[in-house]
Amino acid sequence: MQEFEHSPSPDHKPYVRKVTLPSGKTIEVISFEDLDTPATELHVCPACSSELVYPLAWEEADRARWEVSLRCPNCEWHETGVFEEDAIQRFDETLDRGTESLVDDLRRLTRANMEEDIERFVAALNAEYVLPEDF
Repeated sequence: MQEFEHSPSPDHKPYVRKVTLPSGKTIEVISFEDLDTPATELHVCPACSSELVYPLAWEEADRARWEVSLRCPNCEWHETGVFEEDAIQRFDETLDRGTESLVDDLRRLTRANMEEDIERFVAALNAEYVLPEDF
């Protein structure tokens, strides 16, 4: 496997995401975001800096802006504000990455639980705790 090295320029901010492959090997995926102008990051709490802020509600305010009610689960900060389309787009992408990560974790946990159930069942069969008449 060939590894590529990338030196970020000062105009880019790295975003690192750890991915666990089905084999159990963990890799880091690094992407870089442009930092042309300071951007409003709606997933970051202005009160406690948690990156878990999520929307309670959102609706279109006008053609290029959205009214969004936000909540931080760590410190219970909440706010409703009107945000530009680009901030909303970044927020939506962050939420999508978070959802993808949660679904991946759920799949891994489900598989691990199923494997444990199968191992217990096989052990019960081998110990003759489960007999044909049990079915």
